Amino acid sequence: MKRSLFFTITILILGLTTMMNAQKDDNNLNSEVKKLLDKMTIEEKIGQMTQVTIQTVSKKQGNKDQHHELDLQKLEEVVVKYNVGSLLNVYDKAHEIEYWHEVITKIQDLATKKTRLKIPVLYGIDAIHGATYTLNSTLFPQSLGMASTFNRELVKKGAEITAVETYASGIPWNFNPVLDVGRQSLWPRLWETMGEDPYLVSELGSTYVKAMQENNLVPKDRFLACLKHYVGYSFPFNGLDRTPAYMSERTLREFFLPPFEAAVKAGALTVMVNSGEIDGIPGHANYHLLTEVLKGEMKFKGFVVSDWEDIKRLFTRDRVAQSPKEAVFMAVMAGVDMSMVPTDLSFYDLLLELVKEGSVPVSRIDDAVSRILFVKMKLGLFENAYPDKSYLPKFATAENTQANLEAARESIVLLKNNKNILPLGKDKKVFVTGPTADMLSVLNGGWTITWQGNEESLMQSDKKTVVKAMISEVSSKNIIYNPGCSFDKMLDVDNAVKSAKESDVIVLCLGEPAYCETPGNINDLTLPKAQLDYAKMMIATGKPVVLVMIEGRPRIITEIADKVDGIVVAFLPGMQGGVAISDVLYGVTNPSGKLPITYPKSPNAITLYDYKPIEFFDGNGYNPLYPFGHGLSYTQFTYSDLKLSADKITENEELKVSVTVKNTGNVKGKESVLLYLTDLFGTVSRPNKQLKGFDKVELAPGESKTVHFTLGWEHLSFIGASNSRIVELGEFVVTVGDLKSRFNLVFGGGK
Repeated sequence: MKRSLFFTITILILGLTTMMNAQKDDNNLNSEVKKLLDKMTIEEKIGQMTQVTIQTVSKKQGNKDQHHELDLQKLEEVVVKYNVGSLLNVYDKAHEIEYWHEVITKIQDLATKKTRLKIPVLYGIDAIHGATYTLNSTLFPQSLGMASTFNRELVKKGAEITAVETYASGIPWNFNPVLDVGRQSLWPRLWETMGEDPYLVSELGSTYVKAMQENNLVPKDRFLACLKHYVGYSFPFNGLDRTPAYMSERTLREFFLPPFEAAVKAGALTVMVNSGEIDGIPGHANYHLLTEVLKGEMKFKGFVVSDWEDIKRLFTRDRVAQSPKEAVFMAVMAGVDMSMVPTDLSFYDLLLELVKEGSVPVSRIDDAVSRILFVKMKLGLFENAYPDKSYLPKFATAENTQANLEAARESIVLLKNNKNILPLGKDKKVFVTGPTADMLSVLNGGWTITWQGNEESLMQSDKKTVVKAMISEVSSKNIIYNPGCSFDKMLDVDNAVKSAKESDVIVLCLGEPAYCETPGNINDLTLPKAQLDYAKMMIATGKPVVLVMIEGRPRIITEIADKVDGIVVAFLPGMQGGVAISDVLYGVTNPSGKLPITYPKSPNAITLYDYKPIEFFDGNGYNPLYPFGHGLSYTQFTYSDLKLSADKITENEELKVSVTVKNTGNVKGKESVLLYLTDLFGTVSRPNKQLKGFDKVELAPGESKTVHFTLGWEHLSFIGASNSRIVELGEFVVTVGDLKSRFNLVFGGGK
């Protein structure tokens, strides 16, 4: 007991010492920031608040096949004359890693050798599922697929590898993770989210941030995550990108703010703003959310960057500002610290006017610039702003590829397996067909080599599509391939039907082409008619059909779902996705993914898993095609011995929960154990259930493991009628698998 107490005290002291040292380091940085700030002219300060895209300082390109070239005269004007503090993006397509070094070196040469104060430039990129704009990088499943793994360790590994390969490219700032909670299935950026549940997004998002910024693979504090898109962007009323969201303050705090708060606590130092609006207030003009909530309540120490051209759009699109100058005033005074202008220097000119005329106080400029300089110093850019060539051997290694394959395998969700049609026997003759069967772009989606990710000719030629991976697994003599249809029209149908009839089983690969942001807007979630009609032709052959959906959002397949024998949802599984899908189809991998979203039956069936009591009353109900958390395996798992440490706790106490999981089948497998909590009564209507814990275990046939969870105040609390987080006394239900147990929260003196 004495040794245990000593050990506990030692750990507490070490933790306190680490925290104090970190605070001391930050205080030292703040002191250095103030010294530098005192030397700066107002022009130099406003330059630091300005961010332009690389296109602005590049020679014009005519097409995607041309190689990028910097315009050194324009670059010098931007960096030296205007003291621009940040550049971003890529011109049209991904660059070779050595060329990124050349680009970053030229930029930093100007910043650190030719400017008066030698302040380095902060370069940012959208590395959202790997180093997406560096050729031949390791490209993981997109975020919705990573969420399907319900595996923190895989998310952590993916973040670490993304950090290493982006840092190896000479870029220290990643515009990721997307912490928008995906509660509107039509939204074209759903695949960039980590699902519909705020707890899941909070847990995986904070894991991602911490792993990206605090790992043993990149020098400490030398890589930076950026949280986006703060906040409410993912819940547009009509489902279209960059359109209004309507929600109460309570709803915003209950569902959409928690992931950002968790990631700020995890150490995030940059935040990008929501491009849309909430209740008529554009994100870039929302003082309450940017300053009072983010910088005030959350005590966010870093800086806020706008999204692409969105300050201008306060005037050109939203019409809340009567001029471009007023738009700059509104955004800066709301709390935006850096403007992604991005193609000119209008922000610089207008803000300088506003300061000189006294409309924007110098104190606000100093606050913004202090935050930017703090982050640059924290990143170590003042010590060394140049690419680290020693990291080139760590780029796209065999180990990174293997980690990617493991993530892709666990991201695959088996929704249906009628008569155990899967796994396929390797002696079966398989007809592989459909528009997503032989394309790499559809496996990756947007932000892949190009913005839209739809340039098939630019994909990594050494990677395998679904059909090519299947051929590699069983040889070409057992695989017949014909696309049969494109995304929206029939192709060689007669020959496709003939080949289908000659096969033992049909693997039908349907879904979506690659897209990103507004170009991905659609008005109907239903899978296009050509694909549904083609599926019916395949079903009509009488051969067993396994449907493989490769998609960024749950396209409606209800009219064919009950007629096929197997359904596999892969979402966007990345460059190793073809191999991962083949491995699941042939049983090389036992599927373990679970849905991080509700898969609806119809376009307007938007009831989510954490529905309110009124949504299950008087004819209403939760009746999706497949529910949140659903996912099958080639083995069976049983749950037993759900135990709670007490039947009563106070709000100051923790509840320990344990459950035993056993593999009762004949195949080794992984199971995501999901714990749900139900607050039976509340002064604000409480959800049917909410995810409050998850863990993943691997079990051999016959093996059992006991999984442990801890529930505390943060799990029992919710946003009350007064928009503050509270807990209320009463009865709760814990659900794990098919087991339930109750406990009571009783008065204990408050927190």
